[in-house]
Amino acid sequence: MSQNNAHNDLELRRIEELELLEKEINPYPYSFDNTHNTKFIKENFEEENPDKIGEVSIAGRIMIIRRMGKASFFSIQDQHGRIQAYFKKDDLPEDYDRLKLFDIGDIIGIKGPIFKTHTGETSVRVNFVELLCKSLKPLPVAKEEIDGNGNKIIHDAFADKELRYRKRYVDLIVNPHIKDVFIKRSQIISTMREYFNSKGWMEVETPILQPLYGGATARPFTTHHNSLDATLYLRIALELYLKRLIVGGFEGVYEIGKNFRNEGMDRTHNPEFTMLEIYVAYKDYNWMMDMTEELMQTLCDKVLGTRKVSLTNNEIDFDKPYQRLKMFDLYKEYTGYDLRNKSFEEIVEIANKLNVHIEKNYSKTKILDEIFSEKVEPNLIQPTFVIDYPIEISPLAKKHRTEEGLVERFELYINGQEVANAFSELNDPRDQRQRLEEQASQKAAGDDEAMVLDEDFLYSLEVGMPPTAGMGIGIDRIVMLLTQQTSIRDILFFPQMKNEKH
Repeated sequence: MSQNNAHNDLELRRIEELELLEKEINPYPYSFDNTHNTKFIKENFEEENPDKIGEVSIAGRIMIIRRMGKASFFSIQDQHGRIQAYFKKDDLPEDYDRLKLFDIGDIIGIKGPIFKTHTGETSVRVNFVELLCKSLKPLPVAKEEIDGNGNKIIHDAFADKELRYRKRYVDLIVNPHIKDVFIKRSQIISTMREYFNSKGWMEVETPILQPLYGGATARPFTTHHNSLDATLYLRIALELYLKRLIVGGFEGVYEIGKNFRNEGMDRTHNPEFTMLEIYVAYKDYNWMMDMTEELMQTLCDKVLGTRKVSLTNNEIDFDKPYQRLKMFDLYKEYTGYDLRNKSFEEIVEIANKLNVHIEKNYSKTKILDEIFSEKVEPNLIQPTFVIDYPIEISPLAKKHRTEEGLVERFELYINGQEVANAFSELNDPRDQRQRLEEQASQKAAGDDEAMVLDEDFLYSLEVGMPPTAGMGIGIDRIVMLLTQQTSIRDILFFPQMKNEKH
């Protein structure tokens, strides 16, 4: 029903039909024994051997109705596709007249043998029908026609993007092709699990509600626990708890879970998003780059069957090896400036010359990030590891073994966006304390995305963490790449939306 409980004529008619049906049957029964699906029937039915399948029992939603007196044709849609149902009055002497109270959108169960019509369409000849759910809201079903040249013309398609996101359940019904994106999403996540499990790394779970947030530079969502009378935060990253498990003796752990960041929304950002983070003891970022190449190839092979993907007029080649380019070399190539060892004032001046917008409270870290985002990222189309970041913007990464002022960190960029972030993890508790104290100073100076000082995490490092490689992968962005989608909203069932104005 609509928000104000007012009904249009179509809704009123459906309610009247429901009331008539209730006098004879239960329009919302408890179950139905469906033994087949549309995909199996269409793939296995043989006209010359109709008994191969025998009588079927399937359930689905009515999508098309054609009534012709003593015979009717319905198109029934289940999760796998559509099939035609043929109703004849002689086959349903007691139930046929009740079909006039059925509408597009109703869910029914049918039984009967399979046959092919004279037009060659595989169909069910129905000898039993049961209404399983009466739909009270009309579906925005598109109408199709074939023009004189044989082209399909679609009228009244459910194409409004915002309405599709808000009413995803309707979108899935009337635009069933979008299910393919979400099926691939599921396959991508399960393939990652299979890959990591095959290596002997363990999937774990860590707290979502945290007394301190950390592991990234971001603004958190804040909540209050009444019983504890304590402020808690929705996690912004998985990192610090997973490292505690490495300290505890696990040598390979990963987690796939939701993170939450109280920040802006655009085509690549949603306030809640899915991350995979993995930590493997006794490895470094060079090893992690090799593993990441292998993981990406595995995803392409198993989910897509190809290592080449077309995106926004670019063909992305996931065959290894991927380029490994130093961050400051990229700054110089795409801005014309050598940004290494520059003071805060010099970085501000360069940003202004490059017409990169910065706010008054931006730290040096934030300004470097903004310059990279605007001037470098759009040029990184093929899979590229950007390596060796300045220490100021990487407070959890180990100092570079040969280059002063840098850390051993990489980010994987594909088609102009970051999809993974990895370190040789910092395990010197003295160095880590100093860097987190610097972050705390930046927060006190007004940077609300700077990290907080986590004494328990520092305690765990003092207990001792072995050399470790760690990486976070944005699942949503990987799905966007491999399903050729340009907006994160198209790969989330229920993306965050602004409040509707009624």
